[in-house]
Order: sequence, then C-alpha cells, then structure tokens
Amino acid sequence: MKINGERHYFWRAVDHEGEVLESFVTKTRNKEVTLKFPRKPMCKHGRPDVIVTDRPRL
Repeated sequence: MKINGERHYFWRAVDHEGEVLESFVTKTRNKEVTLKFPRKPMCKHGRPDVIVTDRPRL
C-alpha cells in the first residue's frame, strides 16, 4: 500500500468468520515484525488451527 507516495506494509489478523482481530501498518517488512505481530492476537484469542500468509512480492 502507498501512503504519501511511500510504500508501507499492512498487517492484519483475521478469524475464521472474516472478522479483523488486529491490524497495523509498518514502513518495513522484516523478521522482527513478522514474528512479533501474531503474538498479540494469539494471546487474546488463543492459538489458531491454521495460519495463512500472502506470498512475498518478488
């Protein structure tokens, strides 16, 4: 997604019914963000049965 002409990454956690549990926007996409993001929704809503991710852009 672009904000003010700069690329940003939109992260969100969605449950099986399509409800958005958590979302946020970052300027970078790195390992720390990737590992940190799912922790908060998992603490609130429990461990998911399946985790689905978008494929990285090449």
